[in-house]
Amino acid sequence: MIKTTLLLASIFCALAVMFGAFGAHAIKGKISTDMLAVYQTAVLYHFIHALGLFAVGFIALHFGSSSLLNTASILMIAGIILFSGSLYILSLSGIKWLGAITPLGGICFILAWLSLALAIFKN
Repeated sequence: MIKTTLLLASIFCALAVMFGAFGAHAIKGKISTDMLAVYQTAVLYHFIHALGLFAVGFIALHFGSSSLLNTASILMIAGIILFSGSLYILSLSGIKWLGAITPLGGICFILAWLSLALAIFKN
C-alpha cells in the first residue's frame, strides 16, 4: 500500500498543478469571480491533501504500514475526489446541487487526519 500511496500522491500533485494552471490561464475571466474563488479553493485543498497523502506514505515507510495509515490514505483520496472534484465541477458547470457533496469530502479529510494522528499515537 505504501508504493501505491506515494504513486497516487505524485499523480494527485501533478493534477493539482495542472488544474491550478488551467484555473489561472484558461478559465480566468470566463467564469464569475465567485466561481473562480470556488475553483481556487478546490485547487488549494487538492494540493494540501495530495501532499498529506505523501506524508502518510512517508510515515508508513518510517513506521511500517498499518490499517490506520491505509484508512488515512483512502480517506484523503476520497476527500480529494469528493471535496475538490465537486468544487471543480460546480465552478465550471454551475450545477448547484454538487455543493451538497462537498461536505462529505471535508468529513473524509477530517477523518483522514484523525486516522493519521491515531496511527502515529499508537506507534
